[in-house]
Amino acid sequence: MDTTTRVGLIGTGLLGQAVARRLAAVGCRVEAWNRTKGKALGLEAFGVKCVDSVENLLSGNNVIICLLSDADACDEVIFTETRLSLIAHHSIIIMMSTLTPEKVVEQQLQARRAKLDYVDMPVSGGTKGAEKGTLSLMAGGAKQSIDRLRPLLTHLGKVTRVGEVGAGQLTKLANQIIVAGTLCLLSEAFTLAQRGGADPIKVREALLGGFADSTLLQQHGERMVESDFCARGSAAWQLKDTKSIMALAEQLDLTLPLTDKVNVLFSQMVAAGDGDLDHCGIIRQIQRLNGLSI
Repeated sequence: MDTTTRVGLIGTGLLGQAVARRLAAVGCRVEAWNRTKGKALGLEAFGVKCVDSVENLLSGNNVIICLLSDADACDEVIFTETRLSLIAHHSIIIMMSTLTPEKVVEQQLQARRAKLDYVDMPVSGGTKGAEKGTLSLMAGGAKQSIDRLRPLLTHLGKVTRVGEVGAGQLTKLANQIIVAGTLCLLSEAFTLAQRGGADPIKVREALLGGFADSTLLQQHGERMVESDFCARGSAAWQLKDTKSIMALAEQLDLTLPLTDKVNVLFSQMVAAGDGDLDHCGIIRQIQRLNGLSI
């Protein structure tokens, strides 16, 4: 690893904290900043330096990882002419937030005007993947830029270049189609088992190793049958993604009937007050629709 690499991480939610801890654990020099300062302070025990201002973080690091919640936050915190001018020329911004393809193309143009490099790199695998270094990193950008980052990012997981800037976000939206849809199908499967008199816990065990097996069945399925809905990835953010998918599908003149229904289900879940629960809590909405106890 290049000892001149100085990593500044912006956004220390659940995933941001796990990424910062992982990079610090493998010897990277990491600074972190969060809009709510208290959420970042716990990282100091893991060797991450928490800076007082985003201006100091931007001016003091040559690799900027963004894990802010949405496009508005990114615009406010990083993508102003004043803030971008603080970053040393030829530094690189890694956009790990889940945004729209159009938004990251716009951000890349802003970065170029400030003589900065930019890579669109959303991730999948959650906090557990970040902690273990097994994330899937979906990279959109110039090949040389992505190759330049590999020595650093291989500590987090598998880096796959999927195309130019924008392609990373397209890949993440495809990922979210599969994740959100599978969570709904798992919810229906366990609800059917419960109504029919089978034990959902044993049904899940029986499905492991068969054609229905998946990481989602293994991890989220276990949380479903144990009613563990503490948020690792909230339903509200899952809904943000399914809405983005449906908006893009409309732009591309595509019909996505299953994802359309999934979007409705997550909309209902959030409207029912469950938006802060983990997205695997969608089983509560399926049960609610069927008059089962939650």
